Amino acid sequence: MAGKPETFHASCHCGTVQFDVTLPEGFASARRCTCSICAMRGAVAVSANLDGINFLQGQDALTLYQFNTKAAKHYFCSKCGIYTHHQRRSNPNEFGVNVACLDGVSPFDFKEIEVLDGVKHHTSDTKAGPRLAGVLRFEAFQIDDISN
Repeated sequence: MAGKPETFHASCHCGTVQFDVTLPEGFASARRCTCSICAMRGAVAVSANLDGINFLQGQDALTLYQFNTKAAKHYFCSKCGIYTHHQRRSNPNEFGVNVACLDGVSPFDFKEIEVLDGVKHHTSDTKAGPRLAGVLRFEAFQIDDISN
């Protein structure tokens, strides 16, 4: 199911990197991946077109990280270390954007997130397209205020 386009202001943790981003499908593209970097950073990503990010400040503070095939370009704030976005290996015409960087959005806002197989069946390595590895679920518990 396709979502509707939404535009957000986004920033890293320290605020050095700030940008506006348009998500052409809104949150319909929200996902995680099992590849080594996605598994370690634990971020929920959403898709934006390459021309869908407008940097307002701090683009020069971004650090680029690439590994293995060097097809994907992962960007992190050089000051606070937060992953902001990456140019996708599976679709180089899109960025994956860290939802935690979007104003008013938390990865815990999503009850379920599809997790794609990025280890054995990465979209770029097979002709079959994306393969679902599982679903990550978050169920919030009521936390009582306990005062001592």
